Amino acid sequence: MSRPWCYRLSNGFAITVVLLSAISFIRPLVAVEPARTSAHRAVPRMDSNSQLAHRQLLDKAKRGRIDVYFVGDSITRRWGATDPQYKDMLANWKQNFFGWNAANFGWGADTIPNILWRLENGELDGVNPKVIVVLAGTNDVGGQPGNDAKVADIVSGIQAIVDGCQKKAPKAVIILTAIFPRNDNMAVMPMIDRINDRIARLGDGKKVRFLNVNHKLADKDGKLFDGMMGDKLHPTVKGYQVWADGLKPLLTELLGPRAESDQAPPPTGNPSAS
Repeated sequence: MSRPWCYRLSNGFAITVVLLSAISFIRPLVAVEPARTSAHRAVPRMDSNSQLAHRQLLDKAKRGRIDVYFVGDSITRRWGATDPQYKDMLANWKQNFFGWNAANFGWGADTIPNILWRLENGELDGVNPKVIVVLAGTNDVGGQPGNDAKVADIVSGIQAIVDGCQKKAPKAVIILTAIFPRNDNMAVMPMIDRINDRIARLGDGKKVRFLNVNHKLADKDGKLFDGMMGDKLHPTVKGYQVWADGLKPLLTELLGPRAESDQAPPPTGNPSAS
């Protein structure tokens, strides 16, 4: 004898309730790790030129002696690159750092996740520098102002770079440089100031030193002084000298005076230029 339709509906509803209850009980057990913010995620540059540059820097990390390790994006890279258009900047690099065994591991257009990927994939392995100079974040800021969440994301990403450097080179002192002013869109300057105020707190005066030379690059409103950055973003030789003048007292304190010889690996350039 068939059961009444009302009994079948009631029975089916009860089964459904039991299943939903089981699912709601199981779900918390699956989410064992909170989602990481974008700035914490190491992301490789997939273009062939960046991959070739990465291999070039891996080789560089195994050569010579590196006491001062610079890492960052194009602002860092152009200072110590062999590209013909940056020859005056390379001359300035040698003038300021020869004798301290300094090597440049910057790569153009890198964001914080790209820098994290390079650090996590061998470019600092076995180097054991005494000092690591970090400048990162301007490509994450971009040309448009962002909200509080974007500021927090960039700050946490820079923190991740510092943590990654300390993990790979625990004996090194990190010189964390404030993000430089940029005038391609003045509306981003308040955001840069907020980020710099936050990352300044990462400095402990011992293992992490915070360096901010922005007051010598721009006025109180962030407007660049004449001759500091030709394209309103990348330093000229004059701008790089401001950075060098901020670094040299710290390097002298940490490493002593410069030697008469230098054992750093030869500088590298953009592979595509070859």
